[in-house]
Amino acid sequence: MTNITIQPATTNDIAALYAVAAAMRDVHEARYFERCLDEQAAGNRIVLLARAGADVVGYVQLNFRPTYTPFLRLSIPEVQDLNIIPAARQQGLGAQLVAACESLVQERGMTDIGISVGLYPRYGAAQRLYIKRGYVPDGAGVCYDDIPAAPGEMRAVDDLLTLKLIKDLSK
Repeated sequence: MTNITIQPATTNDIAALYAVAAAMRDVHEARYFERCLDEQAAGNRIVLLARAGADVVGYVQLNFRPTYTPFLRLSIPEVQDLNIIPAARQQGLGAQLVAACESLVQERGMTDIGISVGLYPRYGAAQRLYIKRGYVPDGAGVCYDDIPAAPGEMRAVDDLLTLKLIKDLSK
């Protein structure tokens, strides 16, 4: 895929964001992207688009106020909601979007970045990507809906079951 540009989303991109989410079969609450762009306007989140020419082929979000308590307490921004349409996969676009988030964090003078990854096969490519980029588990173990799971606790294996990873950008 040639001529990829990565840029912040605007309100003019809302339909394209929903189209990418639909291509991924992701279901979000009503007005999800509108809320995300409101948070971007407030400086708490950045929504980045990947464009191939005029077409939006993916997006990622960098959340400076994550709900995962250890990240929030330590002021670690979290990469969230990385999505690439199927036709644009396996071309390095996910790595470009994550690298763009890392650069934004460094530009703000921050040294750590976090990311979550699902634990079932749908997330296999993401798991490999994050490890290759130097992300390591944060040590809290498996989380469900951003809360560390307790020993013996039963949880569904769904999109809310994740492992939190961190990367030291100062190295």
